[in-house]
Amino acid sequence: MSEQDSAHFKRSMQTRHLVMLSLGGVIGTGLFLSSGYTVQQAGPIGAVLAYLVGGIVAWLVMMCLGELAVHMPDSGAFSAHASRYIGPGTGYMVAWMYWLTWTVALGSEFTAAAVFMGRWFPDIPGWYWSGLFAAIVFGVNAFTSRFFAESEFWLSLIKVLAVVVFVIVGAAAIIGWVPLHDDAGNTVASPGLSALWGEGAMPPSLLAIGTTLLAVMFAFSGTELIGIAAGETVDPARNVPKAIRATLWRLILFFVGTMVVIAALLPQDQAGLSQSPFVAVFQRLGVPGAADIMNFVIITALLSAANSGLYASARMLWTLSDQGTLPKSLGRLNKRGIPMNALLLSMIGGFGALFSSVYAPESVYLVLVSISGLAVVVVWMAIALSQLNFRRHYLREGGRLEDLVYRTPFYPWVPLIAFGACLAACIGIAFDPQQRVALYFGVPFIGLCYLVYFVRHRAATHPSTPSDSVAEEKLV
Repeated sequence: MSEQDSAHFKRSMQTRHLVMLSLGGVIGTGLFLSSGYTVQQAGPIGAVLAYLVGGIVAWLVMMCLGELAVHMPDSGAFSAHASRYIGPGTGYMVAWMYWLTWTVALGSEFTAAAVFMGRWFPDIPGWYWSGLFAAIVFGVNAFTSRFFAESEFWLSLIKVLAVVVFVIVGAAAIIGWVPLHDDAGNTVASPGLSALWGEGAMPPSLLAIGTTLLAVMFAFSGTELIGIAAGETVDPARNVPKAIRATLWRLILFFVGTMVVIAALLPQDQAGLSQSPFVAVFQRLGVPGAADIMNFVIITALLSAANSGLYASARMLWTLSDQGTLPKSLGRLNKRGIPMNALLLSMIGGFGALFSSVYAPESVYLVLVSISGLAVVVVWMAIALSQLNFRRHYLREGGRLEDLVYRTPFYPWVPLIAFGACLAACIGIAFDPQQRVALYFGVPFIGLCYLVYFVRHRAATHPSTPSDSVAEEKLV
């Protein structure tokens, strides 16, 4: 029996792995570095509201994904769901956009990790660190899915603990239990929560908070990794819903709590992209070595994101191969249940993004980043629409709601609101000059995906059974 015939994805992930995988994909440099910029742009109140709304939208999308992932645990996740319940062309487009999202992220993470290592080792070339981290991440993903899950659990735990300590110590400082210090080292009184409604607390305009909301929704991307991991999870009917519930309330608590602490303790004129707001707040709290501590945490966050990104990229290529739209060799699993060829191709794509970020940042890399930024919201739209169509199809075929182990509540309002919010975010990009470039490159890329699929695979059907083919035609 061949290696391809005998191997299958190994169901070895537990709830704790799913939770940390999702948290690891979300808690990253966007929170540790860019959160201060959000406060600067939208004001303290605007930033807190933006993250709260973004968390709610992510929650709605994850409830939709929960029903799909529990009923159909598949490592192709939302790409496989979209192929079946929206159309094969949409599934093809979603897979390529999500693959590109994480492949570009790989290049970004390796580049940034080398920059942060330069703080401690300024005489060692950056390419050395990029290559070392790439080898580590590839090795972790190439061993077993359980080894990947364990490594991601511990990498994510470091980030989570950093955020928890930041929120707890920050809250103690807000109520006056921990002293604050000015730039000269003198103890100053805590402003309490008054900074949240003082001068400049509100956003300068609705457009400012709307623009921030777009970026915040992107910041919550990564929660959908639970859907991809469902195909390699022990007892997905029990563990996936538990992981979704545990992940989302933690995310909202972490993000909103972090923004409250930053908004209350960091003066708005000091917030921005010049340094991590975590470093600035820890320095005001008198924490020794704050910059070095956060340098370590950020490097860990980068490695965690790259680890999750390579995992997700390889599973998307495997999905396209499984659907017959890429060569079968990319769908081959080794004896450990790893799609090694898809893993290699994804790593090559990551190196391509890495080189373009260094040698063509204003051309090739700008295009890649623009497409990947839009891709996350498009994927969320596909998840919501897939769930909407799945429920209709399920009931039409005689299925009973009580037989669904996990049901998206308040159907059809949850998928409709999730889809509408994501669509509004896509439309809103057109009104922001800095983000508008995502539409210039993202929309043509989406069109190209559909064109390639229907030109090369028009005769292909998915799923293959006659009854499913008829149902799919109705859904399309």
